[in-house]
Amino acid sequence: MCGIYLTNLPLKEEKLKIKLDGISHRGPDFTGTLQQDNLSFGHTRLSILDLDSRSNQPMIHEDYVLVFNGEIYNYKTIKKELQELGETFSTQGDSEVLLIGYKRWGKALVPKLNGMFSFSIYDKKKNEVFSARDRLGVKPFYYSWDKGTFEICSQIKPLAENKTIDQEAIEIYLQTAYVPSPWSIYKEVRKLKPGFLMTMKLDTQEIDFEQYWELKPVVKSKLPYEEAKEELHELLKDAVKIRLQSDVPFGSFLSGGIDSALVSAIANKSENENLKTFTIGFDNPEYDESTLAETFSKIIGSSHQKTICSAKDLIDLLPTFFITYGEPFADSSAIPSLLLNKTTKQLVTVALSGDGGDESFLGYNHFEWANKVSFFFKIPYVIRKTLGVLVPFKWLGKRGMGIKSILHYKNFDNFIEGIFTGFSSALLTKKSNSWLDEFKLFKSLSDQSLQRVADLNIKLWLENDSNVKVDRASMAFGVEVRSPFLDYRVIEFARTLPVSYRYHNGKRKRILRDILNEYIPEKVFDVPKKGFAIPLAEWMRNELKEDIIDHLNDDFLNSLECLNTKNIKKYMHLHFENKGDYSSYLWRIFVLSKWFKNK
Repeated sequence: MCGIYLTNLPLKEEKLKIKLDGISHRGPDFTGTLQQDNLSFGHTRLSILDLDSRSNQPMIHEDYVLVFNGEIYNYKTIKKELQELGETFSTQGDSEVLLIGYKRWGKALVPKLNGMFSFSIYDKKKNEVFSARDRLGVKPFYYSWDKGTFEICSQIKPLAENKTIDQEAIEIYLQTAYVPSPWSIYKEVRKLKPGFLMTMKLDTQEIDFEQYWELKPVVKSKLPYEEAKEELHELLKDAVKIRLQSDVPFGSFLSGGIDSALVSAIANKSENENLKTFTIGFDNPEYDESTLAETFSKIIGSSHQKTICSAKDLIDLLPTFFITYGEPFADSSAIPSLLLNKTTKQLVTVALSGDGGDESFLGYNHFEWANKVSFFFKIPYVIRKTLGVLVPFKWLGKRGMGIKSILHYKNFDNFIEGIFTGFSSALLTKKSNSWLDEFKLFKSLSDQSLQRVADLNIKLWLENDSNVKVDRASMAFGVEVRSPFLDYRVIEFARTLPVSYRYHNGKRKRILRDILNEYIPEKVFDVPKKGFAIPLAEWMRNELKEDIIDHLNDDFLNSLECLNTKNIKKYMHLHFENKGDYSSYLWRIFVLSKWFKNK
């Protein structure tokens, strides 16, 4: 895992190093620079494979120069294929495989790759910069392009100089709690979308984009359930196996959840029961899953490390949180994620995780919610809208108001979009969902309503929330996190499975539960998931109250063109008076105010 930087701006060596200082945490083991042909290359390395200096970057091979962030899990297979074609190698890592693979196949290399990656290759003969990002957006890629002048980087801060705040991006952030691709918080900076290639033609000052991977229309598997379960089990075993390649110590995150338990169980068996597993517990039992994680560890036989953390430990990480993420990012579970990586780094550099399981196997609460309310959309919209006006749902409290809001959606697909933009009406004076056209493909890929929810989860939330959270939290402490559930083969296979294989009689992640039952008895893991949460509402009434009041002042609130300032002030009063929990609303605004202060 690393940080990359590349530009054709006229930079002096000193300025280039300042740019790299902004991403030095992504690669604490080595910083490399190169200036060639009016281009400046920079790379910060976290050494995982082939620890020798021969694998440092920028890496040069003949007329090609590479800067690369990520891991190619099937690089040995690709290397063997290239060797059979007569290519020779001087290193043992995956970076040289990318370079020589591109020399041999050009852009046709990328679909062969199984990994998490963002990279750029300068092709001297063509005077082009070729770039690619992995299928699911696990690794970040920011760029700016202005009539042939460009910058590329792993994080946004080195590109922020003299850039303009994008008001549309702020509006989207207030709806979602993140800034999704292809937008960034700056008008002049964009993110390369997952599954895309980008070619910058320096002679003609042209930029081209090409998509090499996308979710396809669902073709349902006809496999009987037991055969599908066995095939998925074998696929997960292989996805874990190829992620265990490392020349540095590795382990696995183990919470009280099904996904991390299954990944850890498979990995521990692959490692002959010598796997290190890690969990953090909290002194507040409402959020603590560490005892259950310890039980899992004893059953699978891993070497387990548990760290109990206090609220103070988490609060102490708030400055790191506000600085690390680069753009406004309001998923508060990023804070315990930072703490988990901080404690894990003391013993290992690589950690497996269960991220991605909920998206493909219908694990989130909103899948259950969507399933329960789907019958409403069998009622004609005109009737639903009339009921929403005439029936006094407020008598039913929050649940009643939730039902009323559902009745106003024109169709189920609009409701799905509402799952991911649910704060819009409360925070914005005007609501524009035109940006969601970027993700409208989810509406046409399946006739199964829950699969459509899952597809928007994958294309919108997974990349821009979950993957961002994990990447920045792990990179802040020099840890590489690898998730077998983010193997594109697992994603593709899961989408072919009938919904009933994954969600059945109210049981979410049915097929994963049945696989996990081969390692851990179901009676042990069949308990409510607590999630990776923090006591945010309580903090905001106590430890953070003065800071919130200081930041959410009239000057700041009135500076946001689209913000419903009246509502925010009302929520602050009600929350501080303990007359309701408005922490999610206020946190989103507070994080934005902190970003403005730190940008």
